[in-house]
Amino acid sequence: MTSTTDTAPETRSFEADVARLLHMMVHSVYSDKDVFLRELISNAADACEKLRYELLSDPALAGEDGQPRITVTLDPDTRQLIVEDNGIGMSEVELAEALGTIARSGTRAFMERVAAAKEGEGAQLIGQFGVGFYSAFMVADRVDVFSRRAGADTAAHWASDGLGSYTIQLVDPAQAPARGTRIVLHLKEDAASYTEQFTTQRIVTAQSGHVPVPIFLKEKPDAEEKQIADGAALWTRPKSDIAAEEYTDFYRSTAGQFDEPALTLHYRAEGLHEYSVLAFLPSMRPFDLFDPDRAGRMKLYVRRVFITDEAQILPRYLRFVRGLVDSNDLPLNVSREMIQESPVLAAIQKGVANRILSELDKLAEKDSEAYLKFWDNFGAVLKEGLYEDFSRRETLLGLARFKSTTGEGWRSLKDYVEAIKDNQTAIYYATGPDLDRLASSPQLEGFRARGIEVLLLTDQVDSFWVTAGVDYQGKPFKSVTQGLADLSLIPLADGEAPAAQASAEVDGFIAYVKTVLGEQVSDVRASERLTESAVCLVAPDNAMDRQLEKLLAGAGRLDNAAKPVLEINPRHDLIAKLGALAEDNALREDAAHLLLDEARIADGELPADPRAFSARLARMIGGAIR
Repeated sequence: MTSTTDTAPETRSFEADVARLLHMMVHSVYSDKDVFLRELISNAADACEKLRYELLSDPALAGEDGQPRITVTLDPDTRQLIVEDNGIGMSEVELAEALGTIARSGTRAFMERVAAAKEGEGAQLIGQFGVGFYSAFMVADRVDVFSRRAGADTAAHWASDGLGSYTIQLVDPAQAPARGTRIVLHLKEDAASYTEQFTTQRIVTAQSGHVPVPIFLKEKPDAEEKQIADGAALWTRPKSDIAAEEYTDFYRSTAGQFDEPALTLHYRAEGLHEYSVLAFLPSMRPFDLFDPDRAGRMKLYVRRVFITDEAQILPRYLRFVRGLVDSNDLPLNVSREMIQESPVLAAIQKGVANRILSELDKLAEKDSEAYLKFWDNFGAVLKEGLYEDFSRRETLLGLARFKSTTGEGWRSLKDYVEAIKDNQTAIYYATGPDLDRLASSPQLEGFRARGIEVLLLTDQVDSFWVTAGVDYQGKPFKSVTQGLADLSLIPLADGEAPAAQASAEVDGFIAYVKTVLGEQVSDVRASERLTESAVCLVAPDNAMDRQLEKLLAGAGRLDNAAKPVLEINPRHDLIAKLGALAEDNALREDAAHLLLDEARIADGELPADPRAFSARLARMIGGAIR
């Protein structure tokens, strides 16, 4: 008999992003689909932890069932697997929000990555990322969710086959847990093995055995349950008692990833403030690493009570770190908003960030190969700290690695300074989007001829931190595309004497080009930095670097760009021949404009007026073949 609290089921369409994601799940060819169970248990543990926090202010929410628990029930006869928790639960509205929309932008980034991958690679990515509740549709052709929020008199039922829509309705509270959520998976035929006790117990203990909530298993709906995980917090145990596999399982359960941690940091801080830290550096880059809204994913506990995963425990440039902090000193009854302002949390933030950077420094010294793998994944993010965190800038500069004109792989600033030339007063760099194009930039020619190493910076953040007044061991950073090169005091690498001064004709031609180009450039001058190319563009002495200017202009954050400087190589054969042209030769004016367009093209730009460029080039070629 239907309860009067039942309502007719309402059918709703999934949000477009969810529909795409579900299509990937339903049609996944990923062979190891065990990840779905880890994801469901992780969500159940989070629900229990959220309730534990709510009980601090409202103990009555516990009712008669105060101990958190997760129960996995198997039903081979009906081919069902049920995951039930007695956590915070969800109302009808919360069910629709949680399961009908995508709240985390990282899931969108995941879908874009999968869509761009080949079929087999995409399936592998699904297994690595997990994507939470929706991974259930890899093994189930229908999912029912019954939930009742703690303290509520109503219960709700959500159901879907994962094919584009779901139903939701209020139901008799007796159909749901007294508190919490029950997820019923109607397994596909090829997933029937998940109703076998041995199979499911093995997966749970291996992947979720260290969640801070006890887990129970029932072999059949009417069978007696047995405890298969005790809910003991891993971070409270001595390091000597924990195997590497246990750390890995805990990392995967907490981080929602399926890679191996590249570095595990587990310690207890004692002194003015006492807290435990269990942190992991991923070995695989999270999909939403560069999402502008992405914050850190460190959870905050107080005396084993989960408080929040939104406290900014680490600076944004360490947002790739996963794990938790458990404090003995923070008050349990303070709001999440007030915790962020706590001086205790400020001390924890400082201590944890410093420790992580210290561990990275040790890794760089002891295992350079492992550190360079880390740098490949997260170096671009860590460099954000050079711009944002003045107090740790020296440490971060020591950790930074760069590509350079030496072609010797990653280089540290210590390596750079040890190879610095006599009379060299700056650390030179070039910024741009492409390493190969940077390496062949005409602006590097004079530096290469003198054996001066130039750092090749291709990450967007590089254009910003180098402008923040950074120096290393007293050497400032200077762009090779900005201002005068000032190379006259450094001899050529091969011992050759500097080339003879330009002829009066060439000097006259350079002055003529400046007159012809007028307001298109801020100056036209002879170049010290060019040895092979005829021309190049650089930024004026006091203007911003040209790559930074391009980035800001592309983002709509620059109203007026500075006019570039056109540098001309007075020793180049072409310039010598142009200088020898008679003053009344009509090709001189065309040559002046073509030299500017040539410099623009070498700088990755288009001619300012393509039609005029083509006409001038045609006239020059016509004059040459007559």
